[in-house]
Amino acid sequence: MQLPEYIAALFLFLFCSSIYYGNAEAHQVTFYVHNKCPFPIWPATAPNSGQPVIANGGFYLAPGQTQRVIAPWTWSGRIWARTGCNFASNWNPACETGDCDGRLACNGLIGTPPVTLVEVSLQGGKPHFYDVSLVDGYNIPVSITPKITNPKCNIQGCSKDVKNLCPQELEVLNSKGEVVACKSACLAFDNDKFCCRNDYGSPGKCKPSVYSKIFKDVCPDYFSYAFDTPTPLVSCATSEYIITFCPYGWGSAAEHKSE
Repeated sequence: MQLPEYIAALFLFLFCSSIYYGNAEAHQVTFYVHNKCPFPIWPATAPNSGQPVIANGGFYLAPGQTQRVIAPWTWSGRIWARTGCNFASNWNPACETGDCDGRLACNGLIGTPPVTLVEVSLQGGKPHFYDVSLVDGYNIPVSITPKITNPKCNIQGCSKDVKNLCPQELEVLNSKGEVVACKSACLAFDNDKFCCRNDYGSPGKCKPSVYSKIFKDVCPDYFSYAFDTPTPLVSCATSEYIITFCPYGWGSAAEHKSE
């Protein structure tokens, strides 16, 4: 029995749609951005040159909440958390850390350092690359794990809050005099030796400093300076990742385990 033309056309449309949307989902990567901090954060994204803005460049995330962020499977860029923001105040900057010109939606703008920076380079059908960098400094800890458990793909958080260990010369204070971030030595002193540039622009010449070692001791999975070795860069083939800010709730891993 031959189907009426309109029914046949409907079946064809549904079939083609399922193929199209199936391919679209297969060509994207999902980040589940979770806030485990006991305070609100404002995650932000900034694409590398030629890449699209994802998640409008920034959003609000209350404690305990998770936001699903979709990226093309060849996307590359940065993800970080802003803290202490007040977008209703007309102040610029609007955030104590990670501010992007006072905007909620950064729309491609890079946040003001120091911030703990998630760097992502998605490779399409190949394994993706990602890391967490403290090369410009630290504001809050973050972890990255694939949704399907694979220990080789994990970047853990920090064992302690770096702000509590930050040397005075690297501290960033808010209006209340509280330490809200910790600069890297490169950001604080703009020195070739700390920034691994010019005469120090190679792994053989640029070595860990007393400052980068503070970062490395408590955040061993992160880049503590530009030529950190062995490289903390991770390569993993999956399409769903969980990015958790303050992965241990707050404070040290030991404190989290006792909760």
